[in-house]
Amino acid sequence: MKKMLGEERRLQLLIQLQKSKTPITGTDLAKFANVSRQVIVNDMTLLKARNEPIIATSQGYLYMHPDQLSQTVERTIPCFHSSGDAKDELLTIVDCGGTVKNVIVEHPIYGEITASIMVSNRHDVERFIQRVQDTKASYLSELTGGTHLHVISAPSLETLDIIENALRTKGYLVNEQ
Repeated sequence: MKKMLGEERRLQLLIQLQKSKTPITGTDLAKFANVSRQVIVNDMTLLKARNEPIIATSQGYLYMHPDQLSQTVERTIPCFHSSGDAKDELLTIVDCGGTVKNVIVEHPIYGEITASIMVSNRHDVERFIQRVQDTKASYLSELTGGTHLHVISAPSLETLDIIENALRTKGYLVNEQ
């Protein structure tokens, strides 16, 4: 396959992302375009700078269609738990019908650090946890002794209330500690 160049490549990558309902890994996009993964990282940065609604998740790049954005409500929920409870926390949220968009921690040197998670079902959670284990990565919440925020989206405010109550019941909310 011929190597795609510049603007043509970015246009084709954008089309691939827009057609996909699930995240596409940088590696898969690199194979599609016959370029390195670093070229894809640079292309995604350029596309985001043009206000394309692309997010980098733990599962890959995802194009957020405008209709997806308008069908949900969001809430930022302060959480606290050990690393050992991360999987249960995420499963609790997705089992109640929510999507964990990101995790946010307040670092004493760097300030606010935000990382996209984008898990919305049990399969996504399992893949996310497996990647953490496979890479021997640390959860961002370990930087703050377990305290972190999650931006959670759901189809309704009622669903967000259910999620928050489930987290409260399990003792995962900051104000419950």
